[in-house]
Parts: sequence; C-alpha cells; structure tokens
Amino acid sequence: MKCVICKQGKTKKGFVTVTLQRENTTIVFKEVPADVCENCGEYYLSEKISDKLLQRAEESVKKGAEVEILRFAA
Repeated sequence: MKCVICKQGKTKKGFVTVTLQRENTTIVFKEVPADVCENCGEYYLSEKISDKLLQRAEESVKKGAEVEILRFAA
C-alpha cells in the first residue's frame, strides 16, 4: 500500500506504539501490529486491531486508570 500521508513510501508489516487519551486517562499500547510506511513512519491499523485497542482502552477508563502501559496481545 502506498502511504497516504507522504505519498512516497510503501507500507510493510511491523509493530508500533499507540497512545490513546480520553479525558484524564492515557493508555499506551506497545508492540501493536500495523502496516508502517518505510519513508515517514506513519502507521495504519486494521479494523480488527483498532476494535481491540478501543475495547481494552474502554476497560481501562472504566476501572479508573490515569496512566496505563500495556503490551498488545492479539
């Protein structure tokens, strides 16, 4: 896939760190599978991965976490 941000690079499978914030909660997910641009580093998550991230983030918010760092496990 050609990167829609830089228009130069192509994406390849890799892993990224994703940070999500909502109100007073910050959640950092490490080792998230993604398609990553070789040129600019922009990443693209699949719908399945995005859904899992949002579900786990919602769980963290509900339990009252302020900052949480998680290793993503598919």
